[in-house]
Amino acid sequence: MRREYHQLLRGGRRREDKYSHGFSSGEMLSLGSICEVLFPPLPLNSTEGHPSEAVQRFYQSSGSQFPVPDEAAELVAKRGLVEALILVRAVLLILSTRLGTLLLCGSLSLSNKWPFINNFSSISLEKREKILQRWFRHSLLTPIRLAFVYIKFLSLYTFFTLADENSQNPAWEAIGYHTNTDENHSKVPKERPLQKGMVETMQETESTLVQSLTQKGLEVIELPEQKLYKIKCDVVVVGSGCGGGVAAAVLAGSGHKVVVLEKGNYFTATDYSSLEGPSMNQLFESGGVLPTVDGNMMILAGSTVGGGSAVNWSASIKTPNSVLREWAEDHKLPLFGSSQYLSAMDAVCERIGVTDSCTEEGFQNQVLRKGCENLGLKVHIVPRNSSENHYCGSCSYGCRSGDKKGTDSTWLVDAVNSGAVILTGCKAEKFLLKKNSHGRGKRKKCLGVIARTLNKTIRNRIQIEAKVTISACGSLLTPPLMISSGLKNKHIGQNLHLHPVAMVWGYFPEFNSEFKGKSYEGGIITSMNKVVSSEEDSQVRAIIETAAFGPGSFAALCPWESGLDMKRRIMKYARTVHLFAMVRDEGFGKVKVEGRISYNLSENDKENIKAGVRQALRILIAAGAVEVGTYRSDGQRIKSKGIKEKELEEFLNSVSGAEGPKALVEKWTVTGTAHQMGSCRMGRSEKEGVVDENGEGWEAESLFVCDGSVLPTAVGVNPMITIQSTAYCISKKIAESLGK
Repeated sequence: MRREYHQLLRGGRRREDKYSHGFSSGEMLSLGSICEVLFPPLPLNSTEGHPSEAVQRFYQSSGSQFPVPDEAAELVAKRGLVEALILVRAVLLILSTRLGTLLLCGSLSLSNKWPFINNFSSISLEKREKILQRWFRHSLLTPIRLAFVYIKFLSLYTFFTLADENSQNPAWEAIGYHTNTDENHSKVPKERPLQKGMVETMQETESTLVQSLTQKGLEVIELPEQKLYKIKCDVVVVGSGCGGGVAAAVLAGSGHKVVVLEKGNYFTATDYSSLEGPSMNQLFESGGVLPTVDGNMMILAGSTVGGGSAVNWSASIKTPNSVLREWAEDHKLPLFGSSQYLSAMDAVCERIGVTDSCTEEGFQNQVLRKGCENLGLKVHIVPRNSSENHYCGSCSYGCRSGDKKGTDSTWLVDAVNSGAVILTGCKAEKFLLKKNSHGRGKRKKCLGVIARTLNKTIRNRIQIEAKVTISACGSLLTPPLMISSGLKNKHIGQNLHLHPVAMVWGYFPEFNSEFKGKSYEGGIITSMNKVVSSEEDSQVRAIIETAAFGPGSFAALCPWESGLDMKRRIMKYARTVHLFAMVRDEGFGKVKVEGRISYNLSENDKENIKAGVRQALRILIAAGAVEVGTYRSDGQRIKSKGIKEKELEEFLNSVSGAEGPKALVEKWTVTGTAHQMGSCRMGRSEKEGVVDENGEGWEAESLFVCDGSVLPTAVGVNPMITIQSTAYCISKKIAESLGK
């Protein structure tokens, strides 16, 4: 029996109108020609053995086939930074002309026939491939290289994430990928546990919204002349993720009327499809296409009810004792050295059902464990907020079994059961601040928040007035919201830590491997290895865990050397193990404007990443990988079966630091991150942070922050438990102050 999914998470193109990217016909011709080079149709003699019909179709397919170029252009136009859009369109426009092509492509654009100079689309496929290979290695005009990298990322991502009305992609069969669309999940919970407290504004109209809000127990005053709906409550929480969900539950459970604003949509287990494209588009910030301004790092951040807890990889690790000591002693924040915080971690783990046992590990974690054991390295069990039998490799697209316990199925349920109301499709624009003529010496006082619904048919804004306002929209969005509200603290948007990761891979052919299964099956993270400085010095330089990659993300991040090499790489997708080395970064970035994130690794971070990558490669080889490699642009890899130690050491010594595609180097790497912390850090004074130890802003009374942005530094491990525990402590203190 085929499951039915939420319409926003299904395959098939649902646009009734034509594409709105605005690219000219000449630009699209250039784009299609580049897409063809990146993923070209190849003759069958390019394959080995006796390929199946699916494999034959795969090799004959092209990146230029409809609707790939149009969909990629749409992503550039809707998701890209302004300068990225300008850069890509400029390069495409130049390549649509003969003189421009001569300028960028040199002698390879010349012909012995009139008019002797070809535009890019008229150059032979073989020569176009050489041109792209040259540009991917070019170390001087890196902005142009960046344009080609951006096109490569989006076009290959698009090719492998497009799904038809039957939730299928023609390439998936060839590469051994499936999403279990025909499973009969009779045990999956059908109820929508937040429905009784939910107002989904995207499904409302001007005439029904007030009625829906009133039915949820809210008093709404309509002010037509101001185009405003005014609501009063005790607490308004902006964001429903790890911090916001906990805060809403604690405060609603204390008897306060709570309203939660969430710009994302509400989905439950029966809604999820595990389709990479639609799921990334709906469940992640910027549809999962969120690079730093220099393009060096790709960022993943949840953007749905439950926030990151709805789409993370389930790792539920308590704050390390060494980090707690550092925050309590070096940063002079006693909260993190208190019994209150330790009790909060226990309460959090109990509520979200954390277990440290796993009945059956998936393919990737089996490899990680075996490689560590063969090297004599310690393997750590990673606790998860799911049952020990949880064997879901697609939780990053929402848990289809309902086993994973994000805030959407735990804390927010508690909040709604205590009378909280959640408004989805509703984006906060600014806090309501007034000059504070009395109070506790703070210059301003927060009276609530002004928001707008993302439903274009509702033109009135929503003004929510509250005794306490809590920003819990994460380290990427809380700072821009504070700045747009007029707050001036110099630390707002600074000190952004990202837990940068570098990826490695190892190929394990199914026919001669002791490990069964596919890379996308089984619990995503169940084992972990720590890279330490030495046996005597237990300082952790990096941690090594397994990664969840859909075929689109895998293709987008894969180094591109040639069209044939790309197709051969992706044919190995299902049996390619992905490990990542994650560091507790000393370097930091900033985010002052929504969507514009800058970040710099420190030299020590680069060295730690390098150490992590080296150890991850050794683990893969020790587990039996026949080939291993990094994601460096030159396709760095080595045949590893039976490799000698000297040859291996030479290869490991060639591993380089994490320089991005904009750096003036020939060989570059795009790093990634799924954790954001510290951009409104807690400090003992206004000179050291944005909020005090109670989570209240130093500038504005009654404005609190309950998300990862308050953390003083990076945590060094998956931060969900740390964020929830910190939010638990802050919201408990808020409840106490409101009760006085």
